[in-house]
Amino acid sequence: MSSGVALRLRTLQRHLGSPEGRGMEPGSSPLTTHVLDTASGLPAQGLWLRLSRLEDHGQQWTELRKSYTDPDGRCPGLLLPGQMKVGTYKLSFDTEGYWQKRGQESFYPSFSPSRMRPTSSTCRCC
Repeated sequence: MSSGVALRLRTLQRHLGSPEGRGMEPGSSPLTTHVLDTASGLPAQGLWLRLSRLEDHGQQWTELRKSYTDPDGRCPGLLLPGQMKVGTYKLSFDTEGYWQKRGQESFYPSFSPSRMRPTSSTCRCC
């Protein structure tokens, strides 16, 4: 087995055996993300991201949090329990910065998946 394949396999086994890989624990953040670098087959560690919520009847995005993904490609604690409220949320990922750190060019400077709209303060989305 090549060393690259072995590394990906160990990473996957470690991920599946971790509490983070089994799902959200009670009392954890109501909003999570998990980013994988499909070019390497590994978690995207160190990817800068921004969480925003649409305010003022759809007129203004309010930044709630800036953070980086951890070694597992996750960003725990985006929102504290009780902070989630009904509304429209957006995660924006700095893909250009991520690829520049790796000495590569990025086709897209940033990425924002579809907006998230929880329907209650206890909604588990994403």
